[in-house]
Amino acid sequence: MPDDPLSLPAAPGLSGASAALPQDSLDARAAERAASWLAAARDPASPDTRLFAKLIAARDVRDELALLGLSATDWRALMARHFGTAVTASPPPTLLEGEHAAFVDSLHTLLMTEAARAVDPDDARCLAAIIAHACLRPDHLWRDLGLAGRDEVTWMLTRYFPALVARNVDNLRWKKFLAQQRALSLGLEPGPAPGCPGCEDYGHCFPGARSLLA
Repeated sequence: MPDDPLSLPAAPGLSGASAALPQDSLDARAAERAASWLAAARDPASPDTRLFAKLIAARDVRDELALLGLSATDWRALMARHFGTAVTASPPPTLLEGEHAAFVDSLHTLLMTEAARAVDPDDARCLAAIIAHACLRPDHLWRDLGLAGRDEVTWMLTRYFPALVARNVDNLRWKKFLAQQRALSLGLEPGPAPGCPGCEDYGHCFPGARSLLA
């Protein structure tokens, strides 16, 4: 597997409210934002820096930094480790309750239990929060994260949580697999992640279940 398969294409300058832009324009703005952060990064060639630039930019251009699920303390530390002068204001706190809060907390715990020793533990903690919060959203995990496809998710998880990836012997879709592993770690019956019912492929992953899109 290549050290850094992340695609960060060059993007033209765009203007206007992101909410009114089509998906391809939002993707172009995200690529532009990630490239600008990398230009100010401490080590723009670092695969970890490139990963976080892409994950953060995807939410930043949509004014959705709160969806990353990072505390102000973790945000400032992440910026300091990777982006130096590219620091932006801290995102507002994410306020989760009930089942969503329990899901995020337990998945975060599972991911950190499986974190690779070779990666920065603070980076792993931030990434675990970003992944767990992305599982609350109603799409494929790669789209929820702002990545280019399943291969990038696989690379990311393999780099940070390789033992967990090794257990996906049935090649399940990653959001379904993470929800399954989280349930099994708690002694629960496997089921969908909170965001799964809104996905277009919910019926494929969970035959017989009713999608919110139906």
